[in-house]
Amino acid sequence: MKTIKVVAAIIENDKNEILCALRSSHMSLPNMWEFPGGKVEKNEDIFHAIEREIKEELGCQVSGQSLFHENIHEYDTFRVHLLCITCKMTKGLPIPIEHAKLIWLKREHLGSLRWAPADLPAVKHLIKESSPLP
Repeated sequence: MKTIKVVAAIIENDKNEILCALRSSHMSLPNMWEFPGGKVEKNEDIFHAIEREIKEELGCQVSGQSLFHENIHEYDTFRVHLLCITCKMTKGLPIPIEHAKLIWLKREHLGSLRWAPADLPAVKHLIKESSPLP
């Protein structure tokens, strides 16, 4: 089974909201939510990849900060190695060039969306981080 290396941006605004992107009807996994990003090109560093992908998909610039979460998810015909990277907005505002819609949500509300399966572990990690420690 082919494995595709993919980066996804965890972008938080100054209101502690996370950027969520709705996959459009012409994409695979249509009408599911994801963290924006895309495939890592051959010999490309993951931070360069996320900065390039966000510029292409959202028309703005981010700076990749650190690896937040990593997992491998198997779909029917391929496997995704998803690397979620915390990013800081550096220029412009995100616009949905490839996605149907973009929204900003507080961590505790992320569970209200229908997420692409590969993104779910990172979503759960973000929600867990927001809940008060016992």
